[in-house]
Amino acid sequence: MTEHLDVAKLQRRLADFAAARNWQRYHTPKNLATALSVEASELVEIFQWLTPEESTRVMADPDSAHRVHDEIADVLAYLLQLCEVLGVDPLSALDAKIDRNERRFPVPEGGDAEGGDAEGADA
Repeated sequence: MTEHLDVAKLQRRLADFAAARNWQRYHTPKNLATALSVEASELVEIFQWLTPEESTRVMADPDSAHRVHDEIADVLAYLLQLCEVLGVDPLSALDAKIDRNERRFPVPEGGDAEGGDAEGADA
């Protein structure tokens, strides 16, 4: 597919795919959140026993790279479907979260970004 991709087009494709198979009845917030968690866990599984250094090279192996791509796609698909069902604009939600994190975790004096709480990456 060579056309420009955006969130709304992908959500429409996902909705059309589900509708063609009569799957909408299964796409409840609970089921979609559960499926999202399962797919995120499958992504984590790829990295589970790798060292930090090995994890940075995972995309160099074509088989691993393919698995990563597929799991990221699955995570994104379920996230977009959940957003659609709940009426959440994912880009607006992310933009608002970044705004809150910028207020919550200001840049340290002197620009030392190392300081502070690693939990700040909870975006």
